Amino acid sequence: MLPDRLVIASRNPGKIREIRAIAAGWPVEWVTDAAWPDVEETGETYLENALLKARAVAASTGLPALADDSGLEVDALGGGPGPRSARFAGEGATDPENLDALLAALSDTPPPRAARYRAVAAIAWPDGRAVWAEATCEGSIRSEPRGTGGFGYDPVFEPRGYDVTMAELPPEVKDRLSHRGGALQALRKGLG
Repeated sequence: MLPDRLVIASRNPGKIREIRAIAAGWPVEWVTDAAWPDVEETGETYLENALLKARAVAASTGLPALADDSGLEVDALGGGPGPRSARFAGEGATDPENLDALLAALSDTPPPRAARYRAVAAIAWPDGRAVWAEATCEGSIRSEPRGTGGFGYDPVFEPRGYDVTMAELPPEVKDRLSHRGGALQALRKGLG
């Protein structure tokens, strides 16, 4: 059952905006200003990282917490950068630095460069219970960034069936197509 109050376990403004937009119809009070200690993403998988964050924030705040972990998987990179997507160019890397590192790693790989975004969304309660769901968004990687919307790898990720990048899509279309949107919708359905 969906809790009445839910902490969004993220400090990423782009991710918080997306979660609130995707889950706008959820009958919950969103908590985005709670304080909690930094949670190191030491898991090897998206699920491990999502649960680490959700459980730590739920334990710290005493409220159920929603967390997600997501990343870009590029076939030519053996599924990388994967769960290390936010740190592809190193610890503390910015979105532009990660994007440049990705394009450099793919410079000798001709299009189409098959890829997917993958996300796992999880809710954890202070008593340790947790539920989660996973979704993907298939697509390919363009050679040059385009668009100003979104964040992360959105300027080079072209979803399957579109001839624009995620960064060129209106937010409501991106949210409907995205890996995060799919995972959150599946999570909501699973909670009834």
